[in-house]
Amino acid sequence: MEEKTRSSLCRKNYRRRGEKVLRKLCIGTRGSRLALAQVREVVEKLGVKEIAIKIYNTSGDLDKVTPIEKVEGTDFFTDKIEQALLGHEIDLAVHSAKDLPETIPEGLAIAVITRSIDPSDILVSRGNFKLGELPQGARVGTSSGRRKKQLLQVRPDLEVADLRGNLDERLEKLDRGEYDAIVVAAAGLIRLGLAERITERLPFETAKGQGALALEIRKEDQELELWLKEKFIS
Repeated sequence: MEEKTRSSLCRKNYRRRGEKVLRKLCIGTRGSRLALAQVREVVEKLGVKEIAIKIYNTSGDLDKVTPIEKVEGTDFFTDKIEQALLGHEIDLAVHSAKDLPETIPEGLAIAVITRSIDPSDILVSRGNFKLGELPQGARVGTSSGRRKKQLLQVRPDLEVADLRGNLDERLEKLDRGEYDAIVVAAAGLIRLGLAERITERLPFETAKGQGALALEIRKEDQELELWLKEKFIS
């Protein structure tokens, strides 16, 4: 597989022995190590010969201070990539399914939601303390109001603090001692080969689509949609 980065549309279909093969594909994604691992996961399934990857900084990447629950709109982690898709800069966008906005922009469609590799919320702690073993008043980081509520239901004594940044940045903050523990999605650690850092899987209600990937295309690209469905659903 050859990976390139360029802005021009590069998808070209051709037929061989009656079977349509996708020869080139431009994929848009965020730039974190986890986001790129998700793209590689998709590419391995597709088996495309030439891939162009374009990286975009979404509003969520540019603003790492505002708590998620205070952000206006729900396209915080998809906006710039969806704009690129509408502008024909890319053919396909790869998102974490849980980051999808409530409403997909006009002209776009979700072709595939992949199977979740693990929908769990997990605790990662310094000292490998489980949730029930954390010291009184321990500082636990999360970006999710849903997780905060469930943490305090179990341990009302905890200091639950906002935690922003990509997964690597969150782990670095934990390791620097800014938090005693953090709650994140298991799927991210698994995709980065860091499953050994999981202290405990939590019996929490999790976000819709957690651990799955969403493949977004232009609604007009019906052949691409059918091809993606064949690869991921058949």
